[in-house]
Amino acid sequence: MVNAVKLKQGLRWIWGWEYFWLCLLVVLVLALHFSTIMQPTQLVFDEQYYVEDARSILQGQDTLYPEHPPLGKLTIAAGILLFGDNPLGWRFFSVIFGALGIALFYLICRKLAMSKEATFLATFLLAVENLTFVQASVAMLDVYSLTFMLGSFLLYLQGRYKLSGVSVGLGGLAKLSGALAFPAIFLHWLFTRRANFRRIFTMMLLAPISFLALMPLFDFAVWGRWLNPITRVETMLSLSGRLTFANTDYVALSRPWDWILRPEVMTYWGEPHYIAAISFTIWALIIPSVLYMVFRAARSNDAAIFGLSWFASTYLLWIPVSCITDRISFVYYFYPTVGAICIGLGLGLSQLWGIWQTRRTGKLRWVAGVAVSGYLLLHIIVFVILSPVFS
Repeated sequence: MVNAVKLKQGLRWIWGWEYFWLCLLVVLVLALHFSTIMQPTQLVFDEQYYVEDARSILQGQDTLYPEHPPLGKLTIAAGILLFGDNPLGWRFFSVIFGALGIALFYLICRKLAMSKEATFLATFLLAVENLTFVQASVAMLDVYSLTFMLGSFLLYLQGRYKLSGVSVGLGGLAKLSGALAFPAIFLHWLFTRRANFRRIFTMMLLAPISFLALMPLFDFAVWGRWLNPITRVETMLSLSGRLTFANTDYVALSRPWDWILRPEVMTYWGEPHYIAAISFTIWALIIPSVLYMVFRAARSNDAAIFGLSWFASTYLLWIPVSCITDRISFVYYFYPTVGAICIGLGLGLSQLWGIWQTRRTGKLRWVAGVAVSGYLLLHIIVFVILSPVFS
């Protein structure tokens, strides 16, 4: 009888523990990833570059693609070293970093003073969003840079500016676009924390310093010799800048504004289908969610301000960059921005859910309840259709 009481109390504590549902969600995401990690057995899309590069590094033959920084490629190489040159080895750390990103996103939302309901809704939408899931399913560099970006966001919001700067540097070392975390942080600080100039200035210094200081170490692991980090950055920018819309013919090329207005669906692999497509339930509400965040930001909502800063730095910046440099881009470049949209959607859906919870009767209560539950159900259906797991 005593054991039954203790068991009931333990279950009640677990059920009431804030992170129970987050842990359950992360475990579910990991299970879905590992259920399909061995398929296909061939290299998917850009895995043909990054896995081949990792193989070259492990064989002591330097890097095949010096236009990318070393950290992401070294992480793929570590997976091959641990689990062998097979799909598990190629994709293991992508899956782990993707799941870690989900947990970091939840903590970011809570640190932005979002309610538990809004936070879980936003995190759930991100976890079962197709583009987010697919990019964490393949051996590409984007998931590593995004996870370090999310880490820098959380550290900044916790007031740990120095570590945040280091995390921004690590994101850039995984893929140069990881440096876009810095303008997001700076914009949020500019609108909300202008008094802490010394701390943000320290972070501004540590981000490039950590990038340039750590790059020779990672490059040494790749090349077996010390390289000038400034020269390496110049080389990376020069090589990547050569790929423009004018000289590249690829069917899935798209401009940044196309990602929102008419997104190009990229097929990474046929069966099981790996499709680089923003879930329709997210894509259709990109503009409404941004407008809603503007509305909430005008009323000093910290989460909305951060979401807008995130959106501006990881998406809006691509528009002038594309116009000025003509550099090629793809729809999966929107991947780092999905979390910002989920913040806006989480805020909006939680408002509707609040109507359902607080009103005892009335049509508005039922409209709100049906809208939220129907949207979440549709989001799951879209994920089932698009993701490689169920194909």
